[in-house]
Amino acid sequence: MNINYEYLKKKEYKFGHVQENIEMIIYSAICFFIPFFIGHPQLIVGVIVNASLILAALNLRNYRLLPIIMLPSLGVLSRGIIFGPFTVFLIYMIPFIWIGNSILVYTFKLLNLEKKINRWVTLLIGSITKAAFLFAIAFLFVNLGILPKLFLTTMGIFQFYTAILGGITAFGIQAVKKKII
Repeated sequence: MNINYEYLKKKEYKFGHVQENIEMIIYSAICFFIPFFIGHPQLIVGVIVNASLILAALNLRNYRLLPIIMLPSLGVLSRGIIFGPFTVFLIYMIPFIWIGNSILVYTFKLLNLEKKINRWVTLLIGSITKAAFLFAIAFLFVNLGILPKLFLTTMGIFQFYTAILGGITAFGIQAVKKKII
């Protein structure tokens, strides 16, 4: 089986390595520190993090995506407040949150940048897929008695809403960036 990962090198528009590295640092800082310093309300934190994930998908290549995918959940865990006494349970979900974030990012890379599918359709597909994946894992863990039921809402419909609103935010920011640069 021959798998082509060239789509991971695509960006929405051309700019240099210095700007790409600066954007990686900015998105990484946002993804870690927004959950760490703000913490609540989770809707705002989720929208900002998902906007950063989508902006990273549109503007960064290859390995530069990894910090943006991984840092939000580490910021939440470090902060220890978003889930209050349930934060310890987040440890079980962290690898799956990384996969969920990857689903959203790589959906944009593959469908929007590679296959040229409309960004709104891509946002809908990526948001549904991310939320469905995280909900399925949370559902399994709740039924196994590993996680409390609180995670069904947090890892389900809430993920969908924050991904959609984050996408709308990212599209607005991207439009402004493209006009400025």
